[in-house]
Amino acid sequence: MDDLDKEILNEIQWTFPLVSQPYHEIAKKFNVSPDVIKERLTNLKKIGVLRQLSAIFDTRRLGYKSSLVAMEIEPDKLEYVANQINRHPGVSHNYERNHQFNLWFTLAVPPGSDLKTEVDKFKKIPGILKVRMLPTIQLFKIGVKLDMVEEKKHDIKPSEEKKKIRDVKFEPTEEDKEFIRQLQKDLEIVDRPFLKPATSLGLTEDQVFEKLRYYEEIGVMRRYAAILRHRDVGFTANGMIVWKVPDERIKNVGELLGAFPQVSHCYQRPVYSDWPYNVFSMIHCKSETEANEMAKTIENQIDVHEYRILFSSREFKKTRVEYFVEHDFSIEEITA
Repeated sequence: MDDLDKEILNEIQWTFPLVSQPYHEIAKKFNVSPDVIKERLTNLKKIGVLRQLSAIFDTRRLGYKSSLVAMEIEPDKLEYVANQINRHPGVSHNYERNHQFNLWFTLAVPPGSDLKTEVDKFKKIPGILKVRMLPTIQLFKIGVKLDMVEEKKHDIKPSEEKKKIRDVKFEPTEEDKEFIRQLQKDLEIVDRPFLKPATSLGLTEDQVFEKLRYYEEIGVMRRYAAILRHRDVGFTANGMIVWKVPDERIKNVGELLGAFPQVSHCYQRPVYSDWPYNVFSMIHCKSETEANEMAKTIENQIDVHEYRILFSSREFKKTRVEYFVEHDFSIEEITA
């Protein structure tokens, strides 16, 4: 990748233009032709850096229930267990981490399904020693932006403002579900990429943009953006910093952590007798040394000194949940 590739990736991770000819708009910003943008994006997909261009929806606003799940797995069965868990369509991220709890994954289930029932299905898989469900109690931030341009890196300080969302009740209709099914698909790299989904929905492109903007206003869509493959762009030290925060400080510390540009996710989660950490934050760095230094800088600014960094040592699965595309999952298939 050259500097222009990196500049383009920085731009479209956060502000992809919702217009009829988005690649033309991006081209104007960089003073190049639309063909140059399309060629570069096509190549970035081909080499595996650009995972997807699509709407990123909010799981909970769509009525889905989700949880982070930590498991302690017998080391010699880790890969086997991870591969079986990956078969569940609601599992989107699944990593080995450097801890006694060595397998961490996220599970989302559609409206009407019970999260614990789905997690309990996994317990029949041999090799699982402990299971800890860690659902979100408070969400402080979610939104990955990998800073591709070294000289544009932000200072490590809480400088971001939280996005304001209109509090509107949302219960998806069948029309909403079909809209979401179409807009969660990877956007084609053609002159008018929104024309195909608009036509299949019986809408104009402008009606599609209007609905997407409304979804963003009310928090149903977090953003329309590019999603990158972290490791392929050099961010190999993905660290989950877990903090032990006094109860009375959780809200304040969570909001402060969420304001750091380097923190992509921040949540309050439950504690257990063998897991005392209640605030989780994710950082993405190019080395573990850089991540440890960043954690130390953050520690001093939030004044919380009990923490650990759990690095993902292996990625077993990383995908997006397909909303309103239902698949049943049966454990019997595994044990048969």
